[in-house]
Amino acid sequence: MKVTLKYPRKARIEMIPLMDVIFLLLVAFIMMTMSMTIHRGVPVELPASEQADLEKKSLVTVTVMEDGTLYLDREEVSLADLGNRLARLAETGRQPRVFLAGDKRAVYERVLAVIDEIRKAGVTGISLETRWEK
Repeated sequence: MKVTLKYPRKARIEMIPLMDVIFLLLVAFIMMTMSMTIHRGVPVELPASEQADLEKKSLVTVTVMEDGTLYLDREEVSLADLGNRLARLAETGRQPRVFLAGDKRAVYERVLAVIDEIRKAGVTGISLETRWEK
């Protein structure tokens, strides 16, 4: 007895599972790129703020350590040298955005002196870094 099919089955690629895998990969790549942030500063213990802005688009990071030591990105600088280097960056035509990270145990007067020096260098875009706390 011979069985014949009315419609012969053709080989085909199922598209729905393939699209599911592609969308899953797309979401994974988006999540990975969103989680990659560049922090060029020196790690310090940040004070908490409920209104902390999580935006990390700064070009330059200035860090004030607990003992008053200053870092420009990851390089130790003096207060006068900080102003000179920021002024040179401002002269290049690109207005640098400064991200100021100060240890919560740092002397407040030192942080204000750093802000004054940044402003004397002609930089107006200063953001204070805090950690987000619920």
